Amino acid sequence: MTWTGLNSEVVGREEVVSGGLSNKVSSSTVLLTSRTEGEILQSNNLKCFTFNEVKTATRNFHPSGELDERGFGRVFKGWIDEHMQAPTKPGTGFVVAVMMFNNESNQEHSEWLAKINYLGQLRHPNLVKLIGYCLEGSYRILVYEFVTKGNLDNHLFRSFSNFLPLTWKIRMKIALDAAKGLAFLHSDKVGKIHGDFKTSKILIGSNYNAKLLFLGFLKVRSDSNMPDYDVVDMGPQINATPEYIDTGHLTKESDLYNFGVVLLEIMSGKHALDNNRPFLDRNFWIV
Repeated sequence: MTWTGLNSEVVGREEVVSGGLSNKVSSSTVLLTSRTEGEILQSNNLKCFTFNEVKTATRNFHPSGELDERGFGRVFKGWIDEHMQAPTKPGTGFVVAVMMFNNESNQEHSEWLAKINYLGQLRHPNLVKLIGYCLEGSYRILVYEFVTKGNLDNHLFRSFSNFLPLTWKIRMKIALDAAKGLAFLHSDKVGKIHGDFKTSKILIGSNYNAKLLFLGFLKVRSDSNMPDYDVVDMGPQINATPEYIDTGHLTKESDLYNFGVVLLEIMSGKHALDNNRPFLDRNFWIV
């Protein structure tokens, strides 16, 4: 099946909750200057956490609960009540991933509201679900569902991983799930560029169902194929396309290139770029 065929098939089956994206991407990029956090919560069923609630859920951002540190900030494990979505004791309720962003972003409060409003409307089996947020003072925090088996990068490349090696069947399932999530983002209804598609952004659930972590940092202008840029550190673009290297612009084609890189890594079990390998074996080349 071609990528276009997959895109049409997947998007045809998946919808966005509450018809939130029925007006397509143009309506989602308007700054929400007249909307409050309460209105966002009501329209998208997102939980508006206070900073104290986030601190309680993460045991004051305890180092033992730190899941990851990325270019945008740090990620911690937290616990909240299943029904009230209030912070609860570790080991009770359900686990969430709390992403605390660096304070270096120049985004205005209204821009964060627009981003949260948009991300809160995205619902797809192969996207990590946004549960809530905290915009208090200088703190910018997103609360996502916790995906139990971690990211694909650890499964493929980390020798200390507690998980069994991935079978060929599971690898192909993960690749297909990731393709479905990316096709959904690229659909006319959503119109988004992932912008940072790689194995560490593919999270693995209990049944080895794969979900993309999408933070919504890029949006496509309505009058061109070039993206606008939010002032957020996306991290190094290791698998950058030649076009990105030449122009600094990310496109949907950049995502497809990176999907090919990830597929190669899934099939080979090796990093596409690894400076620890012998010189002539450091790079895989996709023709």
